[in-house]
Amino acid sequence: MKMGNTQYRSIWVEGSAVRIIDQTRLPHEFCIITLDSLAQAATAIRDMWVRGAPLIGATAAYGMAIGMREDASDAGLQRAHDVLMQTRPTAVNLRWALEDMLAHLAPLAPADRAAAAMARAAAVADDDVAINASIGDHGLSVIRDIAARKAGPVNILTHCNAGWLATVDWGTATAPIYKAHQAGIAVHVWVDETRPRNQGAHLTAWEMASHGIAHHLIVDNAGGHLMQHGQVDMVIVGTDRTTARGDVCNKIGTYLKALAAHDNNVPFYVALPSPTIDWRVQDGVREIPIEERGGDEVSFVQGKLADGSVTRLRISPEATPAANPAFDVTPARLVTGLITERGICPATAEGLAAMFPERVGS
Repeated sequence: MKMGNTQYRSIWVEGSAVRIIDQTRLPHEFCIITLDSLAQAATAIRDMWVRGAPLIGATAAYGMAIGMREDASDAGLQRAHDVLMQTRPTAVNLRWALEDMLAHLAPLAPADRAAAAMARAAAVADDDVAINASIGDHGLSVIRDIAARKAGPVNILTHCNAGWLATVDWGTATAPIYKAHQAGIAVHVWVDETRPRNQGAHLTAWEMASHGIAHHLIVDNAGGHLMQHGQVDMVIVGTDRTTARGDVCNKIGTYLKALAAHDNNVPFYVALPSPTIDWRVQDGVREIPIEERGGDEVSFVQGKLADGSVTRLRISPEATPAANPAFDVTPARLVTGLITERGICPATAEGLAAMFPERVGS
């Protein structure tokens, strides 16, 4: 996507250098970092310099490639896999990308692995861009149908950041929004702030403003009220892992939005790239590991002061501990449809199997 007159992906290669945007510094500072070691790639994922399931997968693939520059032996290959696998537990794209890289590199001679790893990581990134562009095309049809039935803009609520910053390009939940904007369809986005890391306020709002898309930032608890008063036409969210029967794991608070949408007959869609489907898991609530992050993310906020400096402030008593589950699971029964790169399907085992028959049981 473009920022000003410059085209960016969220991860890219210049020469032999792997570059990322440090998302912890947005929206107040745009900072590009070069990943120059396996350890740094792991830190980038773990400390959320990069985040979003598809981008985590792409970064892990490039992390494996960087690891092969350091040590392309069989032991080095396994170590790179293991170091990156330990970074974050919930998004299945991490496992998918690392297993893909391992399968491609293990049969090769060590001398051939570094070049092959960079090529394969580039293919993973390019595939992600194509997948998300296709999700945008299919999601556009939903927005177009709503626009044809009403006057005024299509009001879309989204939670967290499932934008181009969470993928290699286009985004998942935002891809249909960008496609609609390009097609001249009037859209307006309700951006949940998405506590505790404020990825809606920091990232989604920054994306919308950068692209000139009408939007308002709202507190996380405002969505139900807006739905009750007819101010939300549809909800689109992303997903970090979706089960074989359609349960959706996404940023904490997504489940509450789905409940409110269900109660108010507001369509609730999930933008789902196929690498995010975990065909080995059926019951999302029981089987998906939910990452517990540090309590400081809840107890502190980052913001820009009047003098332009960026600082971190405590918002709770020092003696108060904080719990911080990073994700929740929305049961399939609350999902109107899954917007995939192959089309829109019901959030059911049958719907997913019909869309991706070759992946069932993988």
